[in-house]
Amino acid sequence: MRKWLKNVIVLASAFALMLGFRALVFSIHSVTGNGLAPLYKHGDCLLVNRCSYGLRIEGHGLLPYSRLLRQPVKRGDIVAFTLPSDSVAGVFIARCKAVPGDTVDTHKGKLIVPGLNTCAKADYYWLEALNQQNPADSRHLGFIPESNIIGEVITVMYNRHNLRLQ
Repeated sequence: MRKWLKNVIVLASAFALMLGFRALVFSIHSVTGNGLAPLYKHGDCLLVNRCSYGLRIEGHGLLPYSRLLRQPVKRGDIVAFTLPSDSVAGVFIARCKAVPGDTVDTHKGKLIVPGLNTCAKADYYWLEALNQQNPADSRHLGFIPESNIIGEVITVMYNRHNLRLQ
C-alpha cells in the first residue's frame, strides 16, 4: 500500500477517535450571562466531564435514556444541563442544592433543606444558579430530571473575551 494512503488512514482514524472521545467523555460549553457570577463569567469556556455521573446513553427516540456505571449527582456539584422543556435551547450551568430524597422548601426565594413542603422524586435534582434573577434554575422551573444533566463542570479553559486582540 502506498505510504501516503497509510498516513491518511492513520490521520482519519485519529480524528474519528478524537471526535468520539469528545462526544462521549468531554465537552466544551460557553457561559452566556451571569447566572453563576462571580464564579463563572460571561464568555468563559467550561470543560464538562460527560462521564462524571456515568456514561450517558441518549437514544434520541430510538432507545430509552440510561446511564452505564451510574453515579449520583452530589450536593454542591456544579453541573451542565439542558432544560426539561423545549422552550429554550442550550446548555445551562447550576449548582446542585438538593438530591433525590431531600425535602425542600423555599422561603422568600431562599432554599431550605430539609424543608417541609416539597419532596424530591427519584432521579430529580434541585439546581440553582448563584444569581437570584437567573430564570434557568429550579427556583423557576422546579426539579430537573437526571436525564437532562449532561455532566459536572471541571474547570474554566479560557475566557473568549480575554482572547480578543487589543
